[in-house]
Amino acid sequence: MQNIIHITDFSAPQLDVYARLSENQLLHYNEPHGDGIFIAESPNVVLRALDAGYKPLSFLVEDKHLDTQAKEILALYQDMPVYTAPFDTLTQLTGFKLTRGMLAAMQRKALPSLEEICLGKRRIALLENVMNPTNVGAIFRSAAALNMQAVLLTDGCSNPLYRRASRVSMGTVFQVPWTFVEDDWQQRLKLMGFKTAAMALSDNSVSIDNPQLMAEEKLAVVLGTEGDGLAAKTIADCDYTVKIPMAHGVDSLNVAAASAVAFWQLGR
Repeated sequence: MQNIIHITDFSAPQLDVYARLSENQLLHYNEPHGDGIFIAESPNVVLRALDAGYKPLSFLVEDKHLDTQAKEILALYQDMPVYTAPFDTLTQLTGFKLTRGMLAAMQRKALPSLEEICLGKRRIALLENVMNPTNVGAIFRSAAALNMQAVLLTDGCSNPLYRRASRVSMGTVFQVPWTFVEDDWQQRLKLMGFKTAAMALSDNSVSIDNPQLMAEEKLAVVLGTEGDGLAAKTIADCDYTVKIPMAHGVDSLNVAAASAVAFWQLGR
C-alpha cells in the first residue's frame, strides 16, 4: 500500500530537505559518511533520474497529482514516504509555486574520474566557473541534443544537480555523463589525446568552422564564466582559440547560447 502522508505539521523534520535546507546543505547532507542529496522537480526530471539509477528517499506531491502526473512513478515505490497537500499548502511550505506537481528527494552518487568520463569519447565540453545554475542546465540540454558525449566542470561551477539546473536541463543532467575536475584537467585531457578549443574573442582566434578544428579526432570545447569568459591562462594553454562570427556589432553571446552554436558545429 502506498505510504501517503498528508502534511499537517510544517515543522516536521522530514520536510526540511524540501523547505528549509539550502542547496549547499543538501550537497553536504550526509558528510562525512556518504554523498549528499538533491531535489528533482517535475515527473519528467524525476523519471530521468530514476532511469539513471538515482535512489529516491521521499516524494512531495500536490494531492491532485497522486492519481495523475505522479501516479506512474509512485507505483514503483510503494513503501516510499509520499508527502502530500493541496497546492496552496505546498506553496506555503516550499516558498515557491509547485507548478510541476512533484518533487523528489534523491541520493547523490559518487562522481567518476575525468578518465572514466572521457574514455571512448570524441566530443566533450568543459565548463570553467559557470556559476549560474540556469546556464548550467541549458548547456547540458544543448550538450545532450547536439552530440557532446560528456561534460566536465571546474570547482567554480554551479552543481548540475541543483534543482534549477536539473529542471532547466529537462533532466538531461542525468543522461550526459559529467564530473568535477581539478586544475590539471588540461594535462590529463592531452594525455588522453584530446585537443582543447577555448571559446573566446582573441586576435588569434580561428572561426568555428575551421576545417582543421572540425577534423580533430578528439576535441574538448571549453566555455567560460558569464561575463568574464575564460581565464587568460586557460586560453593560452588550449590548442585552439575559437570564435563565433557575429553580426550587427554584437561581440559575444550568453554562454548557454554560445554552447549551443559550438556544440552544433563541432559535435558533428
